[in-house]
Amino acid sequence: MSGWSERNYLNQFRHPNLVKLIGYCSEGDNLLLVYELMSKGSLENHLFRRGNLSLPWATRIKVAKGAARGLSFLHGLEIPIIHRDFKTSKILLDGEFNAKLCGFDLARDGPTGDMTHVTTRVLGTYGYAAPEYLMTGHLTVKCDVFSFGVVLLEFLCGRRAIEKTKVVNEKDLVEWAKPYIVNKRMIFRVVDSDLKGQYSEDEACIIAILALQCLNEDPEQRPTMDEVVIALDQLSCT
Repeated sequence: MSGWSERNYLNQFRHPNLVKLIGYCSEGDNLLLVYELMSKGSLENHLFRRGNLSLPWATRIKVAKGAARGLSFLHGLEIPIIHRDFKTSKILLDGEFNAKLCGFDLARDGPTGDMTHVTTRVLGTYGYAAPEYLMTGHLTVKCDVFSFGVVLLEFLCGRRAIEKTKVVNEKDLVEWAKPYIVNKRMIFRVVDSDLKGQYSEDEACIIAILALQCLNEDPEQRPTMDEVVIALDQLSCT
């Protein structure tokens, strides 16, 4: 059923930052989806797979912008689409490191009219899911915004959302990084050491502040993805 959900969403919409569905084959309970070639693979592999060269700062910003535009498009539809499982493995990269979102098997139509949320069984990935969704099952577009904030921290820190090998108080990236990124003078303690010399103080602060805003405990206080795109457009990709 999840594969059909992905097929239906990707068949219905076209956007430069959504992976293009070329076709599909169905036989019995088996469903095969065929996508356009994304030759650079997933963002997750580039950030965390051993042996891969570290992504430069400018490339990370380019990917963040593309992913943000993809979510902004989904949220701006007449009936908003909530990805519900946004994370680095769901961001694919083409040969020019253009980001395209995939993995719509858990996606849901968002609230419409006077509805403030949709209520669902809690699914998704621990470490990326918004706290209010985990507690209540209430799903809004702001849940995706929280997940985007986690991914921004992964860009900034070069660490996974959950590091099982770390000591207890360092396993959760958000909880570990927050005390540092709230203080401009301490941000650089958590920035990925592979990025040294590639970014300005102002650029690091913009990413840190934006991540904090996306990770606000109160979903109403989080920015929209349109606002996230505007904030990221302050940064150069070159």
